[in-house]
Amino acid sequence: MAAFRSAARLASVDRYVVIGNPVAHSLSPDIHARFAESTGERLHYDRLLVPRGEFEAQVRRFFAEGGRGANVTLPFKEDALRFADRASERARLAGAANFLARRGDAIEADNTDGAGLVADLARQGVKLDGARVLLVGAGGAARGVIAPLLDARPLQLEIANRTASRAEALATRFAALGAIRALPLEAIRAGGYDVVINATSTSTHGEVLALPQDVLAPGVFAYDMAYGPSARPFVERARAAGATASDGLGMLVAQAAESFMQWRGMRPPTEAVLAALRARGA
Repeated sequence: MAAFRSAARLASVDRYVVIGNPVAHSLSPDIHARFAESTGERLHYDRLLVPRGEFEAQVRRFFAEGGRGANVTLPFKEDALRFADRASERARLAGAANFLARRGDAIEADNTDGAGLVADLARQGVKLDGARVLLVGAGGAARGVIAPLLDARPLQLEIANRTASRAEALATRFAALGAIRALPLEAIRAGGYDVVINATSTSTHGEVLALPQDVLAPGVFAYDMAYGPSARPFVERARAAGATASDGLGMLVAQAAESFMQWRGMRPPTEAVLAALRARGA
């Protein structure tokens, strides 16, 4: 009887999930539980491990059973965009979605990563308007943040990548949105940037990002989109060079707040959530 009552209570609460493979490490359920508590919203947010090749079937079932929305992490962000009936412009430009929501009979997709990045930079006092910004990397992580970065009106956004042709393809893709250009890693110039953003997979693979000497220097704000121990080498290297540096935990919380706002119609406070995650060692 107790199990029945628990199931009935869960069925009456709006359900959300984070979808990925792996997904057990995700902080999203904790973040959204704290958002719900601070705003007085009643919802249930869980993890959904989806085997590769089963994204569409599993997500279709989730929504058919009453699910209201989902965050999507690796390796399914491109699948999420294809699955949706409609998509925001920033999701289409990114070629990937990390957000799904049921709107009537349709599933809508968005990409909140770039909004999260820009919000976290603003929280830390970084002024992007008129800044010289270097984005290192040309994969999905970089692609997801370019449009919001350009919306912030930097003086110049430069994309550098080990394979220069991939950076050039991104610069062409987003050229209509603002001042953007591509360059090979070896063309990065010391003293040329106010903000340096690491969007490569080097942090998550435990590798050292290859940057010319003195690119990370006093007056530069260095940001690693990864967070936790994997971002530590880049952050510590930047600080040792005199730069101000941050990992991407604030971006994770801010993009979650963007999702929550779209689902629930209110933007939750983030500072207490971020502080609690830091206290836990995230």
